[in-house]
Amino acid sequence: MNQDKFEAGVTYHIFNRGNNKENIFLETDNYTYFLGLVEKYLLPICDIYAYCLLKNHFHIVLRIKDIEYLPENIINKLHLPFSNLFNSYSKSINKKYNRTGSLFQEHLKRKKVENEEYLIQLIAYVHLNPSNHNLIDDFKKYKFSSYNTYITTKKSKISKEFIFSLIDFDNFEYWHNEKYLMNKINEEVLKGMEI
Repeated sequence: MNQDKFEAGVTYHIFNRGNNKENIFLETDNYTYFLGLVEKYLLPICDIYAYCLLKNHFHIVLRIKDIEYLPENIINKLHLPFSNLFNSYSKSINKKYNRTGSLFQEHLKRKKVENEEYLIQLIAYVHLNPSNHNLIDDFKKYKFSSYNTYITTKKSKISKEFIFSLIDFDNFEYWHNEKYLMNKINEEVLKGMEI
């Protein structure tokens, strides 16, 4: 499957899952290690808006920096930091757990985020993923998501200032809670329709 090349100044939703739907995060240390690699490889070229790491897949919402802020040696190779991140993580997991072969399914998937309204919806979608996949009832308690970064005043690597320039804090929380309730209602309706 041919995908568009990463472009400077463009926002993307990137995601992938484990090969054969297998887990890519096997213990707590794996999540932390992966986030460290994101910081090492992606932060020099991207602003991260949101992430959620689940047992067998992940979602990251990011914006490639404008061309004048990119390292000169990477401008024509924007795929390289992503490749380095996932190769490094895969090799580490294969070595640690004595496994071989591909950890991730096919190539990294990505979708351009074309407008700010969709970006806000996407961030809520990413943060609600643990509840949507029934990993935890309350998405706010999930540890491997950027949601709690948004509701704290602590410094973070997440570029939440831009998101809060689009939607204020109260509306941010309201939007997440509203989406969460709608998902729960839809879930109950679907259960009631099962034969």
